[in-house]
Amino acid sequence: MTPIQAATSAETEAIEAMLTASGYSKTAINYYINKPHMGQIPDADIISEMTGTCGDTMGIYIKMDNGVVGDAKYQVMGCAGAISAAMAVVDLIKGKDLDYARSIDDGTVYKVLQEIPVKKHHCIQLAVKTLHKALDTHRLQRSA
Repeated sequence: MTPIQAATSAETEAIEAMLTASGYSKTAINYYINKPHMGQIPDADIISEMTGTCGDTMGIYIKMDNGVVGDAKYQVMGCAGAISAAMAVVDLIKGKDLDYARSIDDGTVYKVLQEIPVKKHHCIQLAVKTLHKALDTHRLQRSA
């Protein structure tokens, strides 16, 4: 299966079974399979990227709309944990102001995902750190 091809029903079922056996919740699996907030926003107001200690790399793109996050997307090169964490972060920040977005922490994302293998908790940290880096850089640029 190439990145452009949609998974067949059988492939999706196999992925779900594998991730379930690995300790991912249905919510985390759905984020990984559907990738609802994957991509770029060409005219984003806030952009940042990070590479985690495991090698997973994320970029975040945030488009503001009247003081709140109108849209956000992550571009992720990484595992199911990284992708599901990034997708959950977007659901948490869309429609919220930047102060709320900055308050998001690992525990908040974990609650949305419900369950993710312990060895993948660093993926949640990477998604949150990428968001915080973007917001901190944006704040510094605005105060300069």
